Amino acid sequence: MATANKNLSNYDKNTIPNAKDFRFGIVVSEWNDHVTNGLFDGAKTALLDCGALPENILRWDVPGSFELIYGAKKMIETQKPDVVITIGCVIKGETMHFEFVCEGVTQGIKDLNVQGDVPVIFCLLTDNTEQQSIDRSGGIHGNKGTEAAIAAIKMAQLRKTSRVAPIQGFRK
Repeated sequence: MATANKNLSNYDKNTIPNAKDFRFGIVVSEWNDHVTNGLFDGAKTALLDCGALPENILRWDVPGSFELIYGAKKMIETQKPDVVITIGCVIKGETMHFEFVCEGVTQGIKDLNVQGDVPVIFCLLTDNTEQQSIDRSGGIHGNKGTEAAIAAIKMAQLRKTSRVAPIQGFRK
């Protein structure tokens, strides 16, 4: 298990760019909200800890994880964030629904990243049990939302610097 020996909430603040000048969009699935709200809390706390201004953190709720894609797309089009974090939780059940939703969301978020200019951070828990999701949303393994927030800050910084800085080592 990837998180068995890693706390998802750990980060070195000295290695993270200051987030005060970035606008963050967070799209949160209402399905399994006892998990997704924990992920959101972890993300918001980390963003604020790294300098984000409360008024620059925008949250939109969508019904389920599959709707994260559309929510992120519309948030990018209408709110102009520097980065969007998508937060969801799919817990394996007895049918193929789990696989279809996980694959669809994964591909949809990938498509937004490949086709767009705003980074979209993938914070979708895809666990076999509810307990595994709880353990990764503020439980014994920390909070995947925190990890997503740190990735969001780094990607917002990359987006900003890649627009103004020449590519180092590029030769004509």
